[in-house]
Amino acid sequence: MTEFHNLKVADIYKETEDTSVITFEIPESSQDAFKFRQGQHLTLKAIINDEDVRRSYSLCSSPLENQWKVAVKLIPGGKFSTYVNEELKAGDTLEVMTPSGTFGVNCNKEKNKNYLFFAAGSGITPILSMIKTHLAEEPNSTCKLFYVNKTAKSIIFKEDLEQLRNTYFGRLEIYYFLTKERRDIDLFNGRFDDEKMKVLTEIFIDIPDTSEVFLCGPEQMVKYVSQYLTNKGLPKELVHFELFVTGLSEEDIKRAERLAQQNVEGTQVTIVDGGKEFQFTMTKEYDNILDAALGAGADLPFACKGGVCSTCKCQIKEGKVEMKINYALEDKEVAQNYVLSCQAVPTTEKVVVDFDV
Repeated sequence: MTEFHNLKVADIYKETEDTSVITFEIPESSQDAFKFRQGQHLTLKAIINDEDVRRSYSLCSSPLENQWKVAVKLIPGGKFSTYVNEELKAGDTLEVMTPSGTFGVNCNKEKNKNYLFFAAGSGITPILSMIKTHLAEEPNSTCKLFYVNKTAKSIIFKEDLEQLRNTYFGRLEIYYFLTKERRDIDLFNGRFDDEKMKVLTEIFIDIPDTSEVFLCGPEQMVKYVSQYLTNKGLPKELVHFELFVTGLSEEDIKRAERLAQQNVEGTQVTIVDGGKEFQFTMTKEYDNILDAALGAGADLPFACKGGVCSTCKCQIKEGKVEMKINYALEDKEVAQNYVLSCQAVPTTEKVVVDFDV
């Protein structure tokens, strides 16, 4: 069962003008519960103007550092990011859920791997954790980072990245791309497009020699780069991504509209969480399992409620559901009956879902 812990903010500082980095103080008694793998995230909760507000942020520290750090970029109008960047201070406490998420792969000291990373803006946070960890744990592996930002001043963790490049000289290559500033070399001006990707795959990227690719950033960038690389022959199973969703596709909208018409009233739902069962009957009030369960009094993990963070992931043990949208689960997870409960609309009269996964 996933629970929130009250954690003290040990330190908070401005990494860039609009991005704050929080370091949490984890009591020794909770450190086992907060063990994480590079690429995972923390869900933070705060009561802001009498509202329960939750957001998930990737850990930017490495598991090897014994530190728990997240970076929060200010989003105009964003309740949580505004609170963090304008009000939160060292010594304050936040409610924090134990680490979760499946982004990333395990390290293997015996293997020589060549990793590619594509990031945009604050998408660097899980990528930084991965680069630190793989370089330290796999002495024969290499990393190449292609990192898009608006301006040189807005590059999050530039100093950390440069230190890593010096520490692991010859094993870490970094290429910065700027969209709002001109550089002398035209290749590094603007976002990824066919012209840039052609040069990158001819000069900087050896597709047959690539072990894994990780992408984190806006949906448009992630989908474009991953499709370009797979079209060039990179096996799809080597591509891993985490999205920042800016809007729903036409396909998503149509599916959500269709499922909104689904009759869920009377569906019997059994929730397994923390080894205990919780049963309730769906009503017209809610169409997805998470909201219906919360409305019935269940205490379940969630954060974005937008199909992006995977905090509310569970496994269907009996019955069937269909998800409105899914930006968090990989195809192999869906094939194993994992769903996002915030997007899961029952399509059978009885459904059993397990959160102990």
